[in-house]
Amino acid sequence: MTRVIGLMSGTSVDGIDVALVDISGEDLDIKVELIEKATYPYQPALRERILSVCAGEAISMPELAQLDDAIAIAFAQAAVNIQTIHEDATLIGSHGQTVYHRPPIEAGEVCETNLGYSLQLGRGALIADLTGITTVSNFRAADIAAGGQGAPLVPRVDAALLAHPNEARCIQNIGGIGNVTYIPARSGDWLSQIRGWDTGPGNSLLDLAVNQLSDGTKNYDENGDWAASGTICQPLVDKWLKHEYFQAPPPKSTGRELFGFDYIKQCFHEAEQYKLNHADFLATLTELTAASIVYNYRHFLPEMPKRVLLCGGGSRNLYLKHRLQALLESIPVTTTDEFGLNADFKEAIAFAVLAYWRLHGSSGNLPCATGAKQEVLLGEVIEC
Repeated sequence: MTRVIGLMSGTSVDGIDVALVDISGEDLDIKVELIEKATYPYQPALRERILSVCAGEAISMPELAQLDDAIAIAFAQAAVNIQTIHEDATLIGSHGQTVYHRPPIEAGEVCETNLGYSLQLGRGALIADLTGITTVSNFRAADIAAGGQGAPLVPRVDAALLAHPNEARCIQNIGGIGNVTYIPARSGDWLSQIRGWDTGPGNSLLDLAVNQLSDGTKNYDENGDWAASGTICQPLVDKWLKHEYFQAPPPKSTGRELFGFDYIKQCFHEAEQYKLNHADFLATLTELTAASIVYNYRHFLPEMPKRVLLCGGGSRNLYLKHRLQALLESIPVTTTDEFGLNADFKEAIAFAVLAYWRLHGSSGNLPCATGAKQEVLLGEVIEC
């Protein structure tokens, strides 16, 4: 058994999720027990700096180096904090903070290579040095080098922890960006039939809109209460669903580069003709997240699942969950909590597992999800 710390901060840039877990077993036949969990918010100035870089603000190389160090220090401190209760972790898996993600370039575009690119700040070498714990980081690079999207990386973990012998399931993470893992019933050649991709915006647009509509006093719509008090503008949802990203088949991945500051400005502009109040706009934007998830299912899954399991911050948005259930009709929508995997910390747990697999020589990606040419070991190891 190995005690591992998983560190994760997603596209919402809310803070650093930390999961301390015990892992045993090999490859897909593993057991994971969550021992401790915590979220450590970024300092406001650091969060604002990260968001500005994600929005495309120019940054010098010295400033980039400083930001890289600041994020690594914050991640290391989060690991140290969780260790004050349990001091025997021997491994850290750190996703880092994504500040730029570019899927593979389409053939014919001017580029030295068609490979994608993804940058996560918070270098593992500094985390390892500050904590004294062997650290695995930079998980996306190997999949991208093999021609993959570098995302999503959780489908293989979902398969290990949430597959069912008789039931096809969708594991739907709703962070800043939404991503799905489709897992068929665990029998026969089930692993090659798994699918996974980014479905589009999760909380990213909602959080930006709430912050603007509240004049900076709120960062998110708690429980979806504000949106629930509004009325959905269906013509606007229908227009937004025509976006080329939703129409594109998997494998595909996205981020704030596509569904971020510029896109929310466009949404506000296109909503002007409908004269929506604030609640109506948020209800409509929430519907876009729900409808885009269901659109992806209906158009790109081999079959509709028997059950949908939600995780990530968006799983706590009761109005969003209600709208997903309404659109999916008779397909039950629940959370991974009900199947033994903490919905708030599933992503942090996943990177703990990926680090464990890396040290045990097990591949971490699924080419059928990312589009890579082959399975590869994920992550760079800094030993202590």
